[in-house]
Amino acid sequence: METIQGISKFKSSKPTIITIGTFDGVHIGHSKILERLINSAKKSNLQSAVLTFFPHPRMVLQKDSDIKLLNSLDEKQQVLDSMGLDYLIVHPFTKAFSRLSALEFVRDVLVNQLNVKKVIIGYDHRFGRNRNANINDLISYGNTFDFDVEEIPVQEIDEVSVSSTKIRKALLDGNIEAANAYLGYEFMLTGTIKKGKGLGREIGFPTANLSIKETYKLIPKNGVYIVKSSFDHKTIYGMMNIGFNPTVSGTEKSIEIHFFDLNENLYHKEVQVNLLKKIRDEHKFESLEHLREQLEKDKATSLQLIS
Repeated sequence: METIQGISKFKSSKPTIITIGTFDGVHIGHSKILERLINSAKKSNLQSAVLTFFPHPRMVLQKDSDIKLLNSLDEKQQVLDSMGLDYLIVHPFTKAFSRLSALEFVRDVLVNQLNVKKVIIGYDHRFGRNRNANINDLISYGNTFDFDVEEIPVQEIDEVSVSSTKIRKALLDGNIEAANAYLGYEFMLTGTIKKGKGLGREIGFPTANLSIKETYKLIPKNGVYIVKSSFDHKTIYGMMNIGFNPTVSGTEKSIEIHFFDLNENLYHKEVQVNLLKKIRDEHKFESLEHLREQLEKDKATSLQLIS
């Protein structure tokens, strides 16, 4: 898959089949749509492409800084790449772009720039300035500019919206297994390891402190989770705490991972962790010794579940 930053940089000698959307989470509902896109591209000898936007339109139009997304842009790209798409086109969403009329969007973006031959889109898709055009308008434009429009049925669109809602709720409830089932892959957190206070090392459980730069990334419920990562093509398991370290009166939320069987300096390295299961809530313990004893139990529980 080739990722193109901005529609003006897209060049393809072959016509495209396109779907449009934010595709946050790229979950099992989205996968059905994308499989249809990819299969249709192969049958028709077209290039498959997803047109998505960043920042999220709500961040720009509604100034919704509290919006939380299931994927960072890099994570979304990673998941889409595994599906066999030809192109991911990420276009910067701006107020100026939002003011394009429906005709300008279809003619200048889809037809002249992206060489579209077919669009696969939901029955409820709205586009153009003030989102005043719908799928019937798109079909009409297709007749004018010689491209086909395939409508995604209402049931499938409902599945997509239900999945997104359910995934967010599951993560905020700490139900990682349900979230992973809806996603079709393991929910991930990606960030850079920064230096912490070294408290974990003092009690025999050194941790890697994960700093996530994307403030819009949804973080699951506070608690202790079983996780895994890949280092040099080898899977390493561990346990991760999300929370405030109440035992030592912590005031800042942190994400700390204790990896099993990993003796490596991770400072300043980018690390991706996949969440597998929540094993308990975060608690305040009477002492560091009580915390250490609980961590021993957490490790035993984790290793038993992993095996």
